[in-house]
Amino acid sequence: MKGPLFYSKILLFGEYGIIKDSKGLSIPYNFYNGALKVDENPNAEALKSNESLMRFVNYLEHLQASQPELVTFNLSDLKLDVARGMYFDSSIPQGYGVGSSGALVAAIYDKYAQNKITVLENLTREKLLQLKTIFSQMESFFHGKSSGLDPLNSYLSIPILINSKDSIETTGIPTQSFDGKGAVFLLDSGIVGETAPMVNIFMENLKDVGFRKMLKSQFIKYTDSCVEAFLGGDMKSLFANTKKLSKVVLNNFKPMIPEQFHSVWKNGIDTNDYYLKLCGSGGGGYILGFTQDLEKARKSLKDYKLEVVYQF
Repeated sequence: MKGPLFYSKILLFGEYGIIKDSKGLSIPYNFYNGALKVDENPNAEALKSNESLMRFVNYLEHLQASQPELVTFNLSDLKLDVARGMYFDSSIPQGYGVGSSGALVAAIYDKYAQNKITVLENLTREKLLQLKTIFSQMESFFHGKSSGLDPLNSYLSIPILINSKDSIETTGIPTQSFDGKGAVFLLDSGIVGETAPMVNIFMENLKDVGFRKMLKSQFIKYTDSCVEAFLGGDMKSLFANTKKLSKVVLNNFKPMIPEQFHSVWKNGIDTNDYYLKLCGSGGGGYILGFTQDLEKARKSLKDYKLEVVYQF
């Protein structure tokens, strides 16, 4: 048995900001995917995934009991399949900010939720928000607090524009140009990041008046401008604002940037060869990069592994 594939995602803009109502833009990243599977001879990885699913089933049982109006599952089938050794067969790296738990949540909802909202129906704003709420509750099992965006992106497999907490919509993004010089890329930090501790640091920082002020007057302002410029295909404005955003993150989100990347980050801003930003919560995993000249960026970052996500 093998279920349908669910893809990884990349939050191009909006990490941390969307907690405080900034805009956000999330796109599917089809390079990685995962599916529910049952094997006759499971390997160690599959057994570990199955154990995690057992705990997740208990969590979903409690969720259903406490909020039956939100979501109900076919728990008898789910328990049966997990007892048969079902696991999530995934190429999505965990702790890398590309939505490994989101894809799993989407797969479970797709197969076992009752009266589910399907991708084929008319996805009104209400339905999108309802899905996001359900996914937020489901994914909280993995992160302690979840916006629900990763599973939503994985489930729908289309770009999602976040206007604010209560306003999300599906969107189109400018067509890729594979002979273009500009690119969005992933830089592998080689370190696994943990979401919960990073979110805790951010929540602590929010208690500081100066940090809140910076968030509103700079971080959210530049994030919103980046989203608008990207969707509008205004590359000049996109890079001007990404540079400002990169600077603000380096100055105010240091704990979220692995130490050995502080100088690499600054070098991008100083040379304009590339600009780096957080991919997900940071602390490790992937770092997101933007460049107007991919060859230049490759030369500057020759010691690191680059994965191109989008070209223009």
